[in-house]
Amino acid sequence: MQQGDLQLEIYGFILTDVIYDFKQMDPKWFDVPRPTKLPAFQDQFAPDGQVHFSVRDTRFGVKTYTATPLGELKSLLEFDFFGSGADAGQTTIHLRHAYGELGKIGVGQTWSVFMDPDIIPHFLEYWGPNGMVFMRNIQLRYMPIQGESKLTIAIEKPGATGDEGIYADQIGLNNVKPQFVLPDLSVEYRYGKAWGYVELAGIIRQLKWKDLDTIGPDLSGHKTGWGLNLSSKIKCLAKDALHLQVVYGQGIENYIRDAPADVGIKSITTNGIEGVTLPVLGLVGFYDHYWNNKWSTTIGYSQVKIWNSNGQSPDAFKMGGYALTNLMYHPIENVFFEIELQYTDRKNFSDGWNVSDPRIQFSFSYNFSQKFYHEIHTP
Repeated sequence: MQQGDLQLEIYGFILTDVIYDFKQMDPKWFDVPRPTKLPAFQDQFAPDGQVHFSVRDTRFGVKTYTATPLGELKSLLEFDFFGSGADAGQTTIHLRHAYGELGKIGVGQTWSVFMDPDIIPHFLEYWGPNGMVFMRNIQLRYMPIQGESKLTIAIEKPGATGDEGIYADQIGLNNVKPQFVLPDLSVEYRYGKAWGYVELAGIIRQLKWKDLDTIGPDLSGHKTGWGLNLSSKIKCLAKDALHLQVVYGQGIENYIRDAPADVGIKSITTNGIEGVTLPVLGLVGFYDHYWNNKWSTTIGYSQVKIWNSNGQSPDAFKMGGYALTNLMYHPIENVFFEIELQYTDRKNFSDGWNVSDPRIQFSFSYNFSQKFYHEIHTP
């Protein structure tokens, strides 16, 4: 490309899911298998057995590549229709990426440097393994090494959630507010070869909260959150791949695909409490097998485990599992059909409750992509 040349790509897919849920799931998350959204007590989301239809996975994006004196300028804008936050359960526009990159510098919202997106297995289910690091975050990144092997350093938007547990009704906690004064710091290094790669990423962050109530004990505090994420994708046979990840840390739950609060309450005396970062372990192991050019199967398991604090409620989430296998058919270019068996389970902190939820999902996807070029001709 010459200076000023522009390449633009419009891409995306239309995806429809038809799901039968044999048990119960939080209705705001009806079309994804999330262990944290399974019932925390008997018949919380009754009745058992529901049919769901969804097009919320549908995606649209635009990529641009522009030649400049400083190198190629890349931009990415992408959204789907999977409502979250205040729009949870709704079909509404949901921003995924808003990101630009020039040379070794990248700015905007995209995959966190702490995340390895290449371990996502080959299936159409939207949510994915609950134990993987999964976060699109606003960031400023520096990439001194690029290519099959790479090194990336970033500062990212901070954020966290807290679980007040058995102290949630205490009036004093109503005036305790989160305070983010430092960005999260993340770094990754990938060693890439023809057989695949191995990657180690780390993150460190400050979790701080301020007690605005001047009466009574001061409940302000801060903790350091940290995590290490070791991942690998190993090529097997002609097209097969093995996806592996183990992540461990404290106070990093919001970087994990399906985990609860980053901070819990610890009882230290009869009347004393303090906030503590909750340790978390995430595991991912999946295998993609291609029977031929039209048929493929993915099978695997993922898990999240929390080391709860003694101030959390007995029905707080402790452990969850996610298992999946599928059969995908690719009859012609850009068209996919899939049948998928899903299984999730949940175990509570200390009340003895555990529950499982098998599901079956049919998915139909039509992909589209069109590239446009604008060349600047110089004499």
